[in-house]
Amino acid sequence: MHALRTRCPRGRRLSLRLALGGSALFAAGAALAGTTAAAPPMPAYAPVTDARLANAANEDGWLMYRHDYGSTGYSKLSQINAGNVAGLKQVWDYKSDFDQGHEAPPVVNGDVMFITTPKDEVHAFQASTGKPLWTYKHDLSAVGLKTVCCDVVNRGVALYGNNVYLATLDNYVVALNAQTGAVVWKTQLMAPDLGGAMTLAPLVVKGRVIVGLSGGEYGLRGSVRALDANSGKLLWTTYTIPSPKEPGGNTWPNNGSYKTGGGGAWLTGTYDQDTDTLFWGVGNPGPWLATLRPGDNLYTDSVIALDPENGHIKWHYQYTPHDTWDYDGTNETVMTDITYKGVAHKAIVTASRNGWFYAIDRKNGKLIYATRFVSATSVSGFKNGHPVTDSALRPAVGKQVFTCPSFLGGKNWWPIAVDPQTHYAYVPAMHTCMTIKGVDPVAYKPGLAFLDETFNVMRDPAFPNNWGDVEAIDLDTGKQAWHFPSKLPWNDGMLATAGGLVFSGSADGHLYAFDAKTGAVKWKSPQMTSGIIGVPSTWSVGGKQYVGVWAGWGGATPIWGGDMAKDPAVQDIPTGGHLYVFSL
Repeated sequence: MHALRTRCPRGRRLSLRLALGGSALFAAGAALAGTTAAAPPMPAYAPVTDARLANAANEDGWLMYRHDYGSTGYSKLSQINAGNVAGLKQVWDYKSDFDQGHEAPPVVNGDVMFITTPKDEVHAFQASTGKPLWTYKHDLSAVGLKTVCCDVVNRGVALYGNNVYLATLDNYVVALNAQTGAVVWKTQLMAPDLGGAMTLAPLVVKGRVIVGLSGGEYGLRGSVRALDANSGKLLWTTYTIPSPKEPGGNTWPNNGSYKTGGGGAWLTGTYDQDTDTLFWGVGNPGPWLATLRPGDNLYTDSVIALDPENGHIKWHYQYTPHDTWDYDGTNETVMTDITYKGVAHKAIVTASRNGWFYAIDRKNGKLIYATRFVSATSVSGFKNGHPVTDSALRPAVGKQVFTCPSFLGGKNWWPIAVDPQTHYAYVPAMHTCMTIKGVDPVAYKPGLAFLDETFNVMRDPAFPNNWGDVEAIDLDTGKQAWHFPSKLPWNDGMLATAGGLVFSGSADGHLYAFDAKTGAVKWKSPQMTSGIIGVPSTWSVGGKQYVGVWAGWGGATPIWGGDMAKDPAVQDIPTGGHLYVFSL
């Protein structure tokens, strides 16, 4: 039994217990894993075409993970604005069955919302009322999930035609009928429990469903893959770690280490329609201990520019060469136009795990600028457009170092947003450092951790009272415009709107609305039942704007957070998934 709660126009709270019969959503038969069960008839559903995806920035819905191909996290909706946001009220909510991290945004087409939970469930609701439509439960009963890094999460779905696409922890891509939840096709890309998993939301470009595999902590050779949206046929695979005969292969030792080189591609990419180019982030090398793999180790800790037709790599930029601190480069790249020192650029920007905010020319991969947004010591500067690392801060066997940021990063997976009105990027940041030390290497074995380092997350001495921060960065200078410090870690994504607002959720369970220009808090929700790491989104139905977000603490921080996870205030954050939807 699930509880759906809604609010009537007069604010009277209703509680509905839905027992819908033997073949319906919450009946006993639907408890079988890998099944879909339907509820009442669906609202009208418009197919999601290539043209609609290309124009997603101007849609009233939220058609993909970061709203549009530019990954902006920005909506043109302005009914909810800085002048009236104080009147925002909860209009419906839904409680899930899971206590793990809830990280997905509501994806909305018309009056239909799709949202995922941990362990690969997809729920369809009427977006305006919360009426349940159907649920798909992916069958994970035969999977150990032993090689899923950083919680059994899922970050959302993609839409195309009349289908909904899901990437799973056991490496399936599943196409579901958007109106019924029935399985249209499913394709497994590799066996589970050998190092790989998928937690990202797919991206659909020109009839191709594009995904990336995780697994850097297990030495899995990362890849980006494209499948035919209609049939599920695998169209191409691009490995993020080149073989010795491929470009970049000479940045690895010639001993076969590229086969266990990591480089997970575990976050959703960005698509530039003007140049027909995908931008995809690549994660850390394996093992973590860099002395075992001399060289820059391309394309780890990089953004790669890909041809969506065939997966060919056009160019790359490496944020952290020869990484030994787990400074993944998977963080989303956001397309924006900037003018830096009087010169106009078509750019992509990203706040990297290594503590630097990068602006890169999206036509050729050349660095425009990089500025620190948190304490950053291991990557110490730049020479001729390339990062320089401090050799004294490289761990080795028997050598422990203290460096900033920690491997959790100045920013982790939770996405930034870019506002074309303020021309600011909004960054959910963390103030952490770490001790890290090499240990005697162990031989690679599929499905076992491949690190060869020990570590502990610690406070940044420069920020003794704050684990987290929300920062606004001026895109034309790379400098901080305002910030909102937080005693607790800030592990939530950012949503910017044309209403002059930035929404993001706190670890103590409040959704905030900041003034986009000044950072002033314009509204704070009542306390939710758990901390927030779910990515907020916004949509409009019948001329009424809504904002929705999962509460549901979990993810990497409580598992890997060291001293931060041991902070009593962090330990006291309750868990449990709870979807909240607000409107005026």
